[in-house]
Amino acid sequence: MKIHDKLPNAGTTIFTTMSLLATEYKAINLGQGFPDYPMNAALIELVNKAMKSGYNQYAPMSGLPVLRERIAEKIQYLYSTIIDSETEITITPGGTYAIYTALTTVLQPGDEVIVFEPAYDSYIPTIEVNGAVPVLIPLHYPDYAIDWNLVKQKITTKTKMIMLNTPHNPTGAVLSKNDMEQLRAIVKDTNIFILSDEVYEHLIFDGKKHESILRYPDLYERSFVCFSFGKVYDCTGWKMGYCVAPPELMKAFRKIHQFNAFSCNTPVQHALAEFIRQKENYLQLGNLVQQKRDLFKTLMQPTKFKPLPSYGSYFQLYSFEDISEETEMDFAIRLIKWYGVATIPTSAFYKDGKENKVLRFCFSKTADTLKLAAERLMKV
Repeated sequence: MKIHDKLPNAGTTIFTTMSLLATEYKAINLGQGFPDYPMNAALIELVNKAMKSGYNQYAPMSGLPVLRERIAEKIQYLYSTIIDSETEITITPGGTYAIYTALTTVLQPGDEVIVFEPAYDSYIPTIEVNGAVPVLIPLHYPDYAIDWNLVKQKITTKTKMIMLNTPHNPTGAVLSKNDMEQLRAIVKDTNIFILSDEVYEHLIFDGKKHESILRYPDLYERSFVCFSFGKVYDCTGWKMGYCVAPPELMKAFRKIHQFNAFSCNTPVQHALAEFIRQKENYLQLGNLVQQKRDLFKTLMQPTKFKPLPSYGSYFQLYSFEDISEETEMDFAIRLIKWYGVATIPTSAFYKDGKENKVLRFCFSKTADTLKLAAERLMKV
């Protein structure tokens, strides 16, 4: 018996590969994007309370109504946009699931999707699994800005969707108001959809503003906007997120969702519905994580690694061009085996493995973890 492989060129993800090596060599894992410090104890208690109160059976397919209502309130507070919680929000088992479902909702074989590289590793496989074609546009190195003239050139009659990610994983780049104006001009009077990956919406630094698609009614009317509770409340292992889209788009999204996950963790939804009311928990997040970025940058100054700007997310890229002529993968593996620090080669975020001598470091760690990692990297 043979399976017709829908992803013949895909193997084990880079995150699994590097994390396994980190475990084998007892390396500090600055590769995978998750905190190594405790999450908020009050949120844990709220989950326990919900479980003990009997909220342990299926939640509604679209998500707990009170949680969707609180998300709508948050969106109005942050972006001055009124969202109907009943018809425009669906709770999902993680942000990646929301992205997968949105793409599967829209794409037909032969459709083209514009993807900016380096790109989060689930984008291209999901496009290809749906029989569509990723149209890859490189972000400008080293600032990782979008070349909007090149975007215009790449649009064809087959272009079905443009994918955005801000703040950006893996680079930490952030889209500006000018970027959004360029996008508005390009998609005006077209039938092009937008998928906006905004899972790091609160992890934004240096006083910059998160330019959510939700701020722009003309863009939102053609968009699926995806978010993650895990990235906001330091609970990535809970795999909880949500998608926001106009009613007709969300209706189609839910058709796919109802036959896949159907619904999400009920006690966690009850806990989040209560916890999300405390605005300070997400409003202060950017400053708290920026402190970690700044600490790590200071600790790394004595090393031979050169930092590239990071204005958001859990990540900062560092160049090793003055250290080694090795490929990014070979150098990253040597860092694990010889120096005990795991990173992610940025080439893994390009379909063709493009090399810039750059590694991605996750700085969402305790001060002790970052200090020990930097001490080891000083020896490189």
